[in-house]
Amino acid sequence: MTRPETDGIGRRRFLRYLLGFSAVSTLGMVAWPVIRFLIPPQTRAGAGEGRVLVGTIADIPIGSAEVIPVAGKPTIVINTAQGVKAYSAICTHLGCIVAWDGSSQTIVCPCHDGRFNPASGSVVSGPPPAPLPALDATIEGDDIFVVVN
Repeated sequence: MTRPETDGIGRRRFLRYLLGFSAVSTLGMVAWPVIRFLIPPQTRAGAGEGRVLVGTIADIPIGSAEVIPVAGKPTIVINTAQGVKAYSAICTHLGCIVAWDGSSQTIVCPCHDGRFNPASGSVVSGPPPAPLPALDATIEGDDIFVVVN
C-alpha cells in the first residue's frame, strides 16, 4: 500500500521543530537573566556636573516628599518650608527603604517604626542608631537637583 502524498511538513518534522524551538527558548530564558546580571545598568547622570534632575516644585509641593532613585540608590527628597532637603532613603538600622509620613510630617522606616526629622535627618524615635546621610539638593528655577558625589 502506498502512502498518500501530503503537502507541508510531516508529523515527525513538526515535532523536531517544536523540540528545537523549546530547547532554544529554554536556553534563552536561562541565559537572559545571567546576561542582564553581568551587564551593569545604565544610570542617569546630570549634565557632567554630578547633578541629577529629580523633579520640579510642582512634582514635590511644600510638605511632601518622594523617594527617587539617584545614581542607582534610593533618595528621599523633601520639600519643607525651609527649603528642599535630600537624604539617603536607606534606614541606618536595617537598611529598609524609608517613606514620608504626611500626617506627622516625618520620615518613617516601616520596618521598626524608626522616625527621622525632615529638617536634619536626625533620629526622632525608634531603633535607628544614626541619622540619615544628607545629600546636597538645589533648586534652579522650578527644577530640583540632587548632587551626586
